[in-house]
Amino acid sequence: MEVHPTAIVDAKAELADGVSVGPFSIVGPNVRLGAGTKLLSHVVIDGHTELGADNVVHPFAVLGGPPQHTAYQGEPTRLVIGDRNLIREHATMNTGTVGGGGLTQVGSDGLYMIECHVGHDCMVGDNVILTKQATLGGHCEIGDFVIIGGLAAVHQRIRVGRHAMIGGLAAVVKDVIPYGSVWGNHAHLEGLNLLGLKRRGFSRETINTMRAAYRLLFADEGTFQERLDDTVETYSDCPEVMEIIDFIRADASRPLCLPEREV
Repeated sequence: MEVHPTAIVDAKAELADGVSVGPFSIVGPNVRLGAGTKLLSHVVIDGHTELGADNVVHPFAVLGGPPQHTAYQGEPTRLVIGDRNLIREHATMNTGTVGGGGLTQVGSDGLYMIECHVGHDCMVGDNVILTKQATLGGHCEIGDFVIIGGLAAVHQRIRVGRHAMIGGLAAVVKDVIPYGSVWGNHAHLEGLNLLGLKRRGFSRETINTMRAAYRLLFADEGTFQERLDDTVETYSDCPEVMEIIDFIRADASRPLCLPEREV
């Protein structure tokens, strides 16, 4: 364990083996840092905050600050971050609120670029990338392998399914299906995240099946419920298609991002 002489680390903080706290960093009393985690310099870790192993946090990031919510009254809510994340300069992640379950959770193996923000009570999966100044409002649910482009903003309580991609500058105010690709202000569905699917090793057969199911699901004919039922009947043996169907069925409290034009 290495703590720079200019760093301020509360005596009650828990630092595992191999932790490095760089110059002018501040670590609060209710913080736990996992083995091998490195705070490079000028990092603030506050609140009831836990980082797993082998995270790297760059200068001026603030993790565990209080939620930006008028109802917050100083309750001991939490921020829990997984392993092997790279958190770049000026990134911010807030603790949860009592009304939201008291927990903001960030997974492992993520890349959180300069000035991005994870709001209170968010649930963020593994292998997520938030690019420059990407912003998550409170209570968002972000699936594994999601990429959110620069300056994009995801409205509070929005769900973004696994392997989806949000384009730069998008304003996302509706739920995004797994494997979807959305763009625009306000964001609309442009199709499947084909580049991401290819990069992650999905077979050509699976991708072609998903594309056919997408065209059926978002066609102009019939009602959406009829197309949903037809998609289930036709593609029930494709787990990726059924993941999209299950996502749509799971929560109807907000509308979906839909295509802007015919598909």
